[in-house]
Amino acid sequence: MKNDFFKFQAQTTPFPLAIEVEKAEGIFIYDTSGRRYYDLVSGIAVCNIGHRHPRVITAIQNQLEKYLHVMPYGEMIQSPQVKLAKMISSILPDGLDVSYFVNSGAEAVEAALKLAKRFTGRTEIVSFHKSYHGNTHGALSVSGNEEKKFAFRPLLPDVRFVTFNEEEELNAITEKTAAVIIEPIQGDAGVRVPGQNFMRALRSRCTEVGAMLIFDEIQTGFGRTGKMFAMEHFGVQPDILTIAKGLGGGMPIGAFVSSDEVMSTLSHHPMLGHITTFGGHPVNCAAAVANIEVLREPGIIDEVEAKGQLFEKLLQHPAIVDFRRIGLMMAIEFKDFDTVEAIVKGCLAKGVITFWFLSNNVSFRLQPPLTISTSEIEEACVIINAVILECDNA
Repeated sequence: MKNDFFKFQAQTTPFPLAIEVEKAEGIFIYDTSGRRYYDLVSGIAVCNIGHRHPRVITAIQNQLEKYLHVMPYGEMIQSPQVKLAKMISSILPDGLDVSYFVNSGAEAVEAALKLAKRFTGRTEIVSFHKSYHGNTHGALSVSGNEEKKFAFRPLLPDVRFVTFNEEEELNAITEKTAAVIIEPIQGDAGVRVPGQNFMRALRSRCTEVGAMLIFDEIQTGFGRTGKMFAMEHFGVQPDILTIAKGLGGGMPIGAFVSSDEVMSTLSHHPMLGHITTFGGHPVNCAAAVANIEVLREPGIIDEVEAKGQLFEKLLQHPAIVDFRRIGLMMAIEFKDFDTVEAIVKGCLAKGVITFWFLSNNVSFRLQPPLTISTSEIEEACVIINAVILECDNA
């Protein structure tokens, strides 16, 4: 199988993890030899309630008995879509009431940019250095990592970048700006948490000049930071929200959310202002409904911050330069990439999956399922500490 993987399947890097997966359950992934791995990245912030949660599996099975794809999004009333849209509205503040379902986070970002341009009649987009919003052309255009972008230019025009968490740079947002897109907490920059004053000033500036504020909560949503959404830490509300990853309980789904007034502009002049064939697939929507139901139960999101604190307490070593964390979204920084690479590979060899960041290669990430237990945290940290010690002594 491994030979065929490299021969017939397109590769994203020359050095994939290359675990041959047999099954996954809870916080663990098992390879074909029966070896067990602690999944401490949740498929990169996807499996927030763990792999194959029984409630999600049941929801998928029940929907499979009814129907799969029947028509492109928006033409027929499909119960899983309607239930999910109503549920998302119930966990978001007023003004974020209407959802449009797509297939992924990058698609949600693409659509959100279109929506902002359509509603405002403007063209300029402001984003932030070191941001990450996806790899399709539009999403890549508003991502702030030039190393990832240079080979694919020209990209979307009329995009400006400012420095994250620098209030004085917000004057770059003007009456020409259609939208400002921001991760409330920068993920792939290595878990960068902005200040309250900055986020409130950003909201105020967008309101002042009539620019739409887009929050990209694709990584931070659905309990990852200790709140259902990261925006709750700041008391600031966007005009448009993008979500994906942790939404589907392991199934591929994304969405962009706004008010009825804003969203309705996609339905006329021109009609079908945004379309998707497979967006809002009924099986994925059913899984997402079950996923949110689980997350809303007491004892999961409520415990996220304490579990994050336990990781921070247990992972102590002089070689750690910085430990940035909010909830169960963590970046552990070392002196150089070689050290991080050695730790990630060493952990994998000992059965713990960690990963690095696209825009901060001197840190490795931990984003375990929110359902991880105290004992599983303790067991995993023993292994990580042992690998850090080995790498420091090498």
